Amino acid sequence: MLALTCVRACLVLGASRTATRARLLHSASGMTAAQIDEEVAKLLQLKAQLGEDGKHQFVLKTPKGTRDYNPKQMAIREKVFNTIISCFKRHGAETIDTPVFELKETLTGKYGEDSKLIYDLKDQGGELMSLRYDLTVPFARYLAMNKITNIKRYHIAKVYRRDNPAMTRGRYREFYQCDFDIAGQYDAMIPDAECLKIVHEILSELQLGEFCIKVNDRRILDGMFAVCGVPDEKFRTICSTVDKLDKMSWEDVKKEMVNEKGLSEEAADQIGEYVSMQGGMDLAERLLQDQKMCQSKQACAGLSDIKLLFSYLQLFQVTDKVVFDLSLARGLDYYTGIIYEAVLTQAGVPPPANDSQNGASSEESVGVGSVAGGGRYDGLVGMFDPKGRKVPCVGVSIGIERIFSIMEQKAEASAEKVRTTEVQVMVASAQKNLLEERLRLVTELWNAGIKAEVMYKKNPKLLSQLQHCEEAGVPLVAILGEQELKDGVVKLRVVSTREEVDISRADLIAEIKRRTSEA
Repeated sequence: MLALTCVRACLVLGASRTATRARLLHSASGMTAAQIDEEVAKLLQLKAQLGEDGKHQFVLKTPKGTRDYNPKQMAIREKVFNTIISCFKRHGAETIDTPVFELKETLTGKYGEDSKLIYDLKDQGGELMSLRYDLTVPFARYLAMNKITNIKRYHIAKVYRRDNPAMTRGRYREFYQCDFDIAGQYDAMIPDAECLKIVHEILSELQLGEFCIKVNDRRILDGMFAVCGVPDEKFRTICSTVDKLDKMSWEDVKKEMVNEKGLSEEAADQIGEYVSMQGGMDLAERLLQDQKMCQSKQACAGLSDIKLLFSYLQLFQVTDKVVFDLSLARGLDYYTGIIYEAVLTQAGVPPPANDSQNGASSEESVGVGSVAGGGRYDGLVGMFDPKGRKVPCVGVSIGIERIFSIMEQKAEASAEKVRTTEVQVMVASAQKNLLEERLRLVTELWNAGIKAEVMYKKNPKLLSQLQHCEEAGVPLVAILGEQELKDGVVKLRVVSTREEVDISRADLIAEIKRRTSEA
């Protein structure tokens, strides 16, 4: 014990390995040289962990699957959010918010095989809770709890998944979702078509690249499984496997169906024939005449609705981007009818260089893949209602993180400067001892609703103030000098052209507003 106390003291005081070993030998009794070396190695390792000052050294990093956002990235995010929110509002949506965590039982049994990705929280005061996995289930709980049967709402908030993150492709463990949902009893396919119209508008306005919106219907899938010989109890698990067709080849999907899910090869082959089909209203009409498909009433109901959907999409002028795709499955258990997914088919920016840290390859480029998805879930609200009262719902979720990643790449690829502030004018001084005058003027501008700033120095150099404006993209500079104060004017400088003009103090606010509104 004395020996170990001695060596610890030596290590804390910064003694070398040789000195430490010598002191340990001096104080040790009954310890072999090998034991002494082993103890020295352990304690040196402990010293390295604690650091030179004896304090624990921790790594400054964000948790796996999360990230920080710098001002430039936040400016891009805000622009994307504004585009999406303005679209939601254009279509008459109002907004709500719900807690970031829910009772565990609220989320349990709603996500199929993805339930394993839910973050559970430790027991707090007798309530078992989990971080929300999406915004749809909390929305359904909100409707049932507040007895709401009719609402058109959007919700933008963070959700959490214990997924294997792929940061370069915009897949995180903490990320935003942007949801738009229509709840209420309405005539078939009218709200569903509007959701697809919204996706089309957002993706077109953001100019991410070429995209297509795949549509299918859960009733068509279930009918297809039934006529292909899939047992009822395997519908959901086979659906989850079909949902992997965008990431795996048909051969691998079939292998999983047969070897892991226990489906017969014959049934898998029949499914393979159907899931290779793509088209539009013509495909729906053809499948309605299909000898196998017409045996399923629910498949026929789904196909009839697909036809109706395409007729409305023609009126909304979006059929050029929409395709009826029988391979689209969407693995979430709560879908009951129409389902859809928007996919970027061509990158709007060049693929990024390989990211060795995240193991990303060029095939995993952020520029292609799913950017929105949704569907109809008529039974979800009824799962929370004590009397089982159903509220039909249809909605869409925008894959905002992937969109952010693409927009960030576009900003990097272009020479365009991204402004991180909205300052319209810098109040500057040309001589010393004018701080009070600068503060008086900036106060006038703030009170008039103008976005303005001053340098936090008593006597800043004029060149430094002008350079700040050029670097930050501030369009105007209001310059005060002794002569300007005598004449009752302010020298207004346009940063981009370096044009300067004297404006009377009384007219300054109106002139700044005129110039910034024209910009």
